[in-house]
Amino acid sequence: MNLDFSFFTADVFSSFVLKGLLFSVSLTLVAIIGGIAIGTVIAMMRLSKKWYLQKPAIIYIDTFRSIPLVMVILWFYLLIPILIGKPIGVQLSAFITFTVFQAAYFAEIVRAGVGSVASGQMNAGYALGLTYAQSMRYIILPQAFRNMLPVFMTQSIVLFQDTSLVYAIGAYDLLKGFEVAGKNFNRPTETYLIAAVLYFVICFTVSRLALRVQKRIQIIR
Repeated sequence: MNLDFSFFTADVFSSFVLKGLLFSVSLTLVAIIGGIAIGTVIAMMRLSKKWYLQKPAIIYIDTFRSIPLVMVILWFYLLIPILIGKPIGVQLSAFITFTVFQAAYFAEIVRAGVGSVASGQMNAGYALGLTYAQSMRYIILPQAFRNMLPVFMTQSIVLFQDTSLVYAIGAYDLLKGFEVAGKNFNRPTETYLIAAVLYFVICFTVSRLALRVQKRIQIIR
């Protein structure tokens, strides 16, 4: 097999790959922010002693953690337009799907993070005259999020890799950009190899950063 990477220039990258890279990164960031926000609410419901809050949270988490992401992507892409009576577009569908799906995973991360904080911290909040909600907001969650930061970053790596699954609905992500470039220059093998290298570089860099953050947190403790 004769491999030739000479075709892959800066112009090729900007014309075919950059658009997909920006979409994949945007999808990852939106899903992280939205997933953490929704996941935190679900985690608080899961930790509640009130059954009408706890049960829906458990169902939500167990449901999305038991279904393949690609199936959820297809569900949202096909069912939401039927429910609302109009199409929402490939990109918006992807953003909604990833945010809702990742919220289930972030909820469990938040729940574990809250559990990692010493129970005496909540009692200290009560001693200061704070309510449960105030103690959770000002004392428990700030410490929990600090402890969870490396795990959030690790989950973000998985999330970035999973963005390639939007091929199922025809979205133009990073992998799609390489695929289009490979077809245009009749060099699919080379483009997929370059794609693998780029995915590795991005994910490895974030994983090393997560390791450094984890060490910093251990020092703070």
